[in-house]
Amino acid sequence: MALWAQAQQLQGEALHRMQSLYGQHFPIEVRHYLAQWIEAQPWDAVDPENTQEEFKAKRLLDSLIQELQKRAEHQVGEDGFLLKIKLGHYATQLKSTYDRCPLELVRSIKHILYNEERLVQEAMNVTSPAGGTIDGTSQKYQQINQTFEELRVMTQDTENDLRKLQHSQEYFIIQYQESLRIQAQINSLANLPPTERVQRESSLQSKRATVEAWLTREANTLLKYRQDLAEKMQKTLASLRKQQTVILDDELIQWKRRQQLAGNGGPQEGGLDILQSWCEKLADTIWQNRQQIRRVEHLTQQLPIPGPTEELLSELNTTITDIISTLVTSTFIIEKQPPQVLKTQTKFAATVRFLVGGKLNVHMNPPQVKAIIISEQQAKALVKNENTRNDSSGDILNNNCVMEYHQTTGTLSAHFRNMSLKRIKRSDRRGAESVTEEKFTVLFESQFTVGGNELVFHVKTLSLPVVVIVHGSQDNNATATVLWDNAFSEPGRVPFVVPDKVLWPQLCEALNMKYKAEMQSNRGLSEENLVFLAQKAFSNCSNNPEDYRSMTMTWSQFNRENLPGRTFTFWQWFDGVMELMKRHLRAHWNDGAILGFVNKQQAQDMLMSKPNRTFLLRFSDSEIGGITIAWVAENPNKRMVWNLMPFTTKDFTIRSLADRISDLNHLHFLYPSQPKDEVFSRYYSPPHSCRTVCADVFLRFSSPSPDPSPGTPSFVDQAVSPTVNQPHAFNLSDSMMDPDGEFDLEVETMDMARQVEEFLRQPIENRWGGQQS
Repeated sequence: MALWAQAQQLQGEALHRMQSLYGQHFPIEVRHYLAQWIEAQPWDAVDPENTQEEFKAKRLLDSLIQELQKRAEHQVGEDGFLLKIKLGHYATQLKSTYDRCPLELVRSIKHILYNEERLVQEAMNVTSPAGGTIDGTSQKYQQINQTFEELRVMTQDTENDLRKLQHSQEYFIIQYQESLRIQAQINSLANLPPTERVQRESSLQSKRATVEAWLTREANTLLKYRQDLAEKMQKTLASLRKQQTVILDDELIQWKRRQQLAGNGGPQEGGLDILQSWCEKLADTIWQNRQQIRRVEHLTQQLPIPGPTEELLSELNTTITDIISTLVTSTFIIEKQPPQVLKTQTKFAATVRFLVGGKLNVHMNPPQVKAIIISEQQAKALVKNENTRNDSSGDILNNNCVMEYHQTTGTLSAHFRNMSLKRIKRSDRRGAESVTEEKFTVLFESQFTVGGNELVFHVKTLSLPVVVIVHGSQDNNATATVLWDNAFSEPGRVPFVVPDKVLWPQLCEALNMKYKAEMQSNRGLSEENLVFLAQKAFSNCSNNPEDYRSMTMTWSQFNRENLPGRTFTFWQWFDGVMELMKRHLRAHWNDGAILGFVNKQQAQDMLMSKPNRTFLLRFSDSEIGGITIAWVAENPNKRMVWNLMPFTTKDFTIRSLADRISDLNHLHFLYPSQPKDEVFSRYYSPPHSCRTVCADVFLRFSSPSPDPSPGTPSFVDQAVSPTVNQPHAFNLSDSMMDPDGEFDLEVETMDMARQVEEFLRQPIENRWGGQQS
């Protein structure tokens, strides 16, 4: 069912909230008559914050106006005449409103569609069709909304009591004035004759006694009213603080955690609109209660009656000020984080948002936000409220921005679009710590007033930890620092403390999240893949996943210490794999064509049971970002598994993997038994496209697995191309071998390259024709 059709079925508060999305900025009639067209447009493909996409927004605006005009022209009949005029008016109005700022139209419609979908989803999740249970998220949201309703009732109740108190006090003051008038009359009797004075004095004294008795009783009543009202306010504030804790310490913190995990490839944190709506309700309720407390204070000052109320009101004032301060400082947040690997002299962006800025009318005097970069030690001091100077640890260009209010969405935010880190000042490093382990953070701060300069707030918020690099070669290690921090940091930590070691399953979860994001796929790391990684990380041969569940991995094992016998760390190897796959082989991974996480011995065991010319693709153990082809072949003596020298990014920029596999005629079946053309043909280059000389494709053999015994001829030694008229074979020297027994033939001549290429292009049964006896 279309979204608009579902939105029209909303009821009660949900319907009211849906209707409130519309107004002069976008009439609900336009949504109704162009519902199908609006929902079919690519609004999400336009970023309202990117001015370079204004031309896309302008096209959408022009199309919207054309659709309105077209719909207007097709109206007939008496009712159609009125609708025709109305739609034409809306077309003119929208063109006038958004012609100079079409991105605002996109922002407005995205906001409307997002909230409609959320409201519909909430309504659908309240109960299942069979009247079943409510899902966890909806139940939580329902509880929050129910608490807001309770707070509204409580606040209205205290408002009614306050009015009653005010009316009672006003009547008390009138009676008190009457008492003073009677006393004045009694005092004036001194000038009267004694007989008359006694008669009138007796009557006035009786009247005064009656009034004073009433005043005494009423004073006690007023005191009780004040006491009861203050206690009610106390309960309201307790409930209000509890609700605020749920929203700020649970929901907002969870949003920030999702935002942090999104930096590791986790699902996007989601919009802030529902959080903002809750925070605005908090602000409304807090402000109403604050005004009520002030009115009670005014009444007590107007008519002082000794009692405990003054002390209670003082406590209420302190509590409400603390609540609003917490709300204001906690809702000044970073909506779009700066990049966590930050290269100097490179442009970057960030967005800061104040969730209650619109509700508290902060935008009436738009505050300025400043961004500075500070060190981890400075961040620790800031969180501890230690007296620190505002020294930065570097210079950021374009680091000041005025907050902008978007009326259509009610958001107040500052968009830093062109910041650049000009210089960084590093601290003394500890022990084995490298520059790519040093963490910084971008501090955003601002100052503004609330309530007609009544309250002044100086707000600050810290970005996620940032690792500063000066060269692209440092990106790999910097990313390791960021991934470890994002994955294993605890909420509320001291900046930027993380555990030095974690359980292997925890690390697996982080690696899998990152890998799936880089592959843009739901095909992540299987249990077999993770066992392979565990074997590599711990130098262990066990194939049982349970053996690794209780094992821990330290940061040093992850990205300080090299793997045994290698010149790189575990992370550097894994990151190299991701980089290769992301740049060149993502589609093949998502197709399931690449097994990847298989060692040489496993590849041999898997292939030896398969027909000749079966091959698989596995990641190189010896080279960062390398992938090799292992295949099974049979010479006159025995079947062997062969491994090509690894291909890297450099190779695939020359010729793709699919084309290289197509070139190799001795590869027929992708493990376990798929004909290679079924898997790779759709990625082949056109037959007549320009082909680069690819001698390196064919000159990447390694010795077979297992390694041949000394004196045993290698695969290449056993054949000479039938097209080459020379009786001798060519040999491969040990100087070309790498530690894994693989060898690189780039040092060989092109004559040899052509011989190998010609040899591999021959049918397999003809390759032994030149074998020497």
